[in-house]
Amino acid sequence: MTISELQKQVDDWIKKYGVRYFNELTNMAILTEEVGELARVISRKYGEQSFKEGEKSNSNLGDEMSDILFVLICLANQTNVDLESAFKNKLMLRTRRDSERHKSNKKL
Repeated sequence: MTISELQKQVDDWIKKYGVRYFNELTNMAILTEEVGELARVISRKYGEQSFKEGEKSNSNLGDEMSDILFVLICLANQTNVDLESAFKNKLMLRTRRDSERHKSNKKL
């Protein structure tokens, strides 16, 4: 599935089940919340923190990342951003800028 197809699928879902998009500020707050949920799981699974009593230790990273992707696509749709084109352009920019940068980084 392409990113453009994902954007259409989310738009169709919003129109069918969501009534309308939340406003951009609300979606930005939701996106921040979802990123925090992913950070919490990663810090406990891969970092030095442990799960609190009653916290799910079997949290699914894919679910958390999918929540982020869904809200990001909502923001793109409502602000008329073609994520597929934007991503291709950004990847080309990174390639030009960083094609040798990381290979010569002694820290890596």
